[in-house]
Amino acid sequence: MSMVKEFKDFAMKGNVVDMAVGIIIGGAFGKIVSSVVADIIMPPIGLLMGGVNFTDLKLSLKAAELDVATQTMKPAVTVNYGQFVQVTVDFIIVALAIFMMVKAINSLKKKEVAAPAAPPAPSQEQILLAEIRDLLKRR
Repeated sequence: MSMVKEFKDFAMKGNVVDMAVGIIIGGAFGKIVSSVVADIIMPPIGLLMGGVNFTDLKLSLKAAELDVATQTMKPAVTVNYGQFVQVTVDFIIVALAIFMMVKAINSLKKKEVAAPAAPPAPSQEQILLAEIRDLLKRR
């Protein structure tokens, strides 16, 4: 079997295609959740905390300074913990949403499996025995 044919067989399996679709949708969903957190959830929380914008929260380790020789500003050294808080909230919401989606899909799969299968058709022997029983009842 050629390498190209093997790759084509692998790539066209349902699981690989499903995974690719899931990754693409997951990426788009992540952007939506990030926007919800940044634009809808965090502003009211910041307002409740005294008008704080979480992305601006930082701990300054060294202030920005002017380099006299080159007349350029050296940037400040900061720990941006506000951005970390926002990304952590993004992650928690995405993880919760994915958990709920997987839980819903699994419950639907369980319902499909739990559906009773049609009883098997009676064998030829069972049909003949039933006919004999019915004939004996008539006597």
